[in-house]
Amino acid sequence: MEHYSNLQDLRLRAAWLTIGVFDGVHRGHQQIIAQLTAGACQHGAPAVLLTFSPHPAQVLAQRPVPCLTTPQERAELLAALGIDVLITQPFTPTFANRSAEDFMTELKDRLGLHTLLIGYDFALGRGRAGNFERLQALGQTLGYQTLSLPALRGAEETISSTAIRKQIAAGQVRQAAEQLSRPYAIRGEVVPGDGRGRTLGIPTANVQIPAGKALPANGVYACRAILRGKPLHAVCNLGLRPTFTDPSIREPRLEAHLPGWQGNLYGETLQIDFVERLREEQKFTSAQELVRQIDQDIAAAQRILG
Repeated sequence: MEHYSNLQDLRLRAAWLTIGVFDGVHRGHQQIIAQLTAGACQHGAPAVLLTFSPHPAQVLAQRPVPCLTTPQERAELLAALGIDVLITQPFTPTFANRSAEDFMTELKDRLGLHTLLIGYDFALGRGRAGNFERLQALGQTLGYQTLSLPALRGAEETISSTAIRKQIAAGQVRQAAEQLSRPYAIRGEVVPGDGRGRTLGIPTANVQIPAGKALPANGVYACRAILRGKPLHAVCNLGLRPTFTDPSIREPRLEAHLPGWQGNLYGETLQIDFVERLREEQKFTSAQELVRQIDQDIAAAQRILG
């Protein structure tokens, strides 16, 4: 997959294109991408996806939006789904003020746009004026066709990045995995911690959390840790470690215990796949009480993970 940070270096012919944030690359996104790549392949054309960074809501509404996937994670997922060309467009106030007509004219010029495939609620351009009807009308003038896909529903609601963020924030990682089609993951470098787990006989890897990443609710989770491509069972604590930590500290930590693992993990990249929440984080009256509970957590996680 070719990856570009702007349109200026591109000159394509008859491209099939989809546009959106695609945070999480969830099942609804996958439905759009499957039709995009199938259509592009049938016509011998490139399948192109244009996305944005940062999230448009951070610019337009001036509010942080925790990301389900970092830009790197998103690019890896899109490449695996068969996207030929990825464009990560910087989203700025100037860019947001462009008219739909101006932007679609540039896309036609740069990509030789043949087909635009969008989701049911998509709109672009100043004031979100470029909805399906407007983009369809522009296509008749500029010479491209516009196709729209309906929403994809899960067991209880429409699948969306917003719904998945709410599930993750509530610790409902199993439900989130159903909408993502994979476990929710946090990937980071293993960095030195305070070493307390080792003194308790339960060593942990302290995983650095990427800035802006959506975090599950504080608690203990059954997880799979991916180390150098190999999955390992893990029990993870995400939170403030109230048994030992100063209550004024509000920055959560992600600590992973890998039963049976021995060795030095410092500097390694560890991906934590959240499978199921075991319990809330809690404060214990002694280290011995904490160790007894962790032993129970390990046993519960092993049953879940098989």
